[in-house]
Formats: sequence, C-alpha cells, structure tokens
Amino acid sequence: MDDRLPSPDAMQSFWMPFTPNRAFKSGRHKLLVEADGMFYKSHDGREILDATSGLWCSNAGHNRPKITAAIQKQAATMDFAPTFNIAHPLAFEFTHKLSGILPYDLKKVFLTNSGSEAADTALKIALAYHRMRGQGAKTRLIGRERAYHGTGFGGISVGGLVKNRMHFGTLLAGVDHLPHTHLSENVFTKGEPEHGADLADALERIVSLHDASTIAAVIVEPVAGSTGVLIPPKGYLKRLRELCDKHDILLIFDEVITGFGRLGAAFGADYFGVRPDLLCMAKGITNATVPMGAVAVSNRIYDTFMQASDTPIELFHGYTYSGHPLACAAGIATLETYEEEDLFARAAGIAPYWQDAVHSLRDANHVIDIRNLGLVAGIELQPREGAATARALEVFDRCFDDGLLIRVTGDIIAMSPPLIVETMQIDRMIETIRKALAVTE
Repeated sequence: MDDRLPSPDAMQSFWMPFTPNRAFKSGRHKLLVEADGMFYKSHDGREILDATSGLWCSNAGHNRPKITAAIQKQAATMDFAPTFNIAHPLAFEFTHKLSGILPYDLKKVFLTNSGSEAADTALKIALAYHRMRGQGAKTRLIGRERAYHGTGFGGISVGGLVKNRMHFGTLLAGVDHLPHTHLSENVFTKGEPEHGADLADALERIVSLHDASTIAAVIVEPVAGSTGVLIPPKGYLKRLRELCDKHDILLIFDEVITGFGRLGAAFGADYFGVRPDLLCMAKGITNATVPMGAVAVSNRIYDTFMQASDTPIELFHGYTYSGHPLACAAGIATLETYEEEDLFARAAGIAPYWQDAVHSLRDANHVIDIRNLGLVAGIELQPREGAATARALEVFDRCFDDGLLIRVTGDIIAMSPPLIVETMQIDRMIETIRKALAVTE
C-alpha cells in the first residue's frame, strides 16, 4: 500500500460530499496528492491531466507561485482578523481591486466563503432591498429548472436539480421556476444556440400568476454548468433583463462558474452584454486556494441600504470568515496573476481550437449532443437503458485510469480546463475521451 493512502479506519471518517461513499470506500480509491500547472498527481504516482480546473475553480492552473507566496506571507503576518465592527486593510484592498474588473456599476462587494453562501447572500440582499425601499410585499424568488445555486436552503429552493431538493422538505416558500433552456433543436450547436430566446417570456406567465408586486428577484446562471453545460440561446439573457426592468424585478447572475475568464471575458455579464443587479462569484476568485465567495451589487442597491436604513447596522448578515485575511491575500495575488498573464484574453484566443476539438467527438460512441462556450463544454451521452449515469461514470473511471480528470453529471461529461491549457493538452483530453467511449458499452 502506498504510504499516502489513508488507513481503512481513516477512510471511514470523512463523509464525502456528492459521492457514493459506500462504493468509494469499498473500491479502488481515486486520491490526488499533488498539483502543479495543468496536472495532478495521484497517490500511486500517476500524472493526471486536469480537464476540469479542479471543480470549475482553479482557473489559472495549480501551484501558482505568486498566490502561494501571498498566502504564506499573510499566514505568518496575521492568520485571522474579524470583520464585525473592525476590519483589516486587505479586505478593502482586495474588494477595491476586484471592483476594477466588475461589470457595469456593480462596484460594492459583500464577501462570503463559497458560492453557496454567495447565492443565499444575494437572495437575502434582494429581499431586504425591496423592504428598504418600501416594497416589502416583493418576497417571491424565481429560479430556473435544472439550475444549481449551491446547497444552502435558499440555493436549493431557487435551484432546479431534483436530487439536491428531494430529501429536504418544503424549502423556502414563495419560490417559482422558469423553464430550462435545453431544446432538442439546438443539438450540436457551436456556441450560443439559435432557438429558445422566447423561453424568457415564461417570466410573463409567472408575473400574471403571482403579480409583479410580489416578486423580488430572478436568479440564473449565465451558463448553467453543474447540470451539464446549458448555453443560453441568443438573446435569452437580454430578454430576461428587459422583463425584469419592466416589472421592477432584480436580476441576479450566479457567476460562480462563468466568472474570472471562463468565457474569455472577466464575467458572463461582460460576454453577453447584459447588466445584472447582483452578481454571485466564488471558485476562481482565489484560484480555489483559499475558500472565498462574494456578491457584487449595484451602487443603487448599496446606496439604498446606506440611505434608508433606520438602524446603525444596515444589513444584519455576515460570516465569521467574511474577508478572511488569507483569502484576501490569495484573491489579490490571483487577480494580479490573471492580469499579468492576460489569461482572460488567452482563454478567448484558444476557445475556437477548444470548440473544434470537442465537436470532433460528434461521431464518437454514444455521443448524442455537444455544447460549448468559451473554455467550457458538455458532451452528452445516450443513457444506458435502466441505468442512468452508469455509462458516464464508466467513462470517468476509464479516463482517470488513463491519466485524465473529467467531471460527469448525469450522463454528461463536463469539461472546463484551466485557462493556461495548451493545444496539445486539449488534443490529449479529446483522444483520451474518445478512447474511453470506444470501449464503453
């Protein structure tokens, strides 16, 4: 046994998230022990090419010297400082630097520790904002089918993934959902699909059912990632923006995945040219080195709190680790790394090669659809009769055995490589997947 493999007893202590624990702990273990650049190393010494940026989050690749040094220096200088009624300079320095790349007038930033916390924070801010402006009846929250907004009660309430909701009771009241945007006529589309912008008009139906005076916010992912990479149809997000303006509804973009260069722009709001009122982010914000999330809000929303609050504390909300010094240090160094290496533009430049490469799998065994935008792609497989997800999981296992880390969600292979990916590494990813599909029944 490798000396870095946990003991059988130790294996039982960690309740793994979103994992079949019984199968994992009784089978051959997949353990990662080192990471550098585009690669992980497994506990048995094999090099694993990372086609998923860890979990959509290591956008600049692994073990980046500037980020590592910043974390080490800050840990030795001050390991923690509270941000309730007191603060530390890095929290201000980081949010100021972040505001420089945030789109439109979203220049005020509330710091959280994850994408789940960011989503719940955005929903709470939306509700409190309407109350602050004398519109306290606007309490309904509108999500979307097949959406993922983290695992807090707010996030799973507006989210639309059945397995994430089914065991947890009635969730938040007053929530409704738009239809998802996955249409059969858009199969094998390269980039934004042509059909489906009119799906945004379902918001009109929801308004007619509940009345706009009761609806606080609509929350959507610009690109729905965790459900299997659903790309918005051309004009869909702009239509949502128009309808939200028409009915005095806030529009929240959950950019936990699309933020920080994934689409070849700083944020999806930039890429699509659509202005949200609030923007959730996490993952790439620190290159995943220290947990952090954030919600950016428009100056209008922030100013309303500052001007209308009748209590000294304008928003009764926060976390012990909001603005953690190590996370702020990592965030500053991450933003500098993105800027110095021009990684967002690099992603845009290599995106056409990525698109052609992933769509070359159109004729591969079991492939029924391919979707892509920027440096993200979903490859959908025909489910095995009576055994949904089994085929994709076998492909996942075969790819890992062959030195490639992919992600599967249902029967969809999802890929989102670090923005530093090279063309030869893209070629290796595609050929490894093709080989795995060829031998999978």
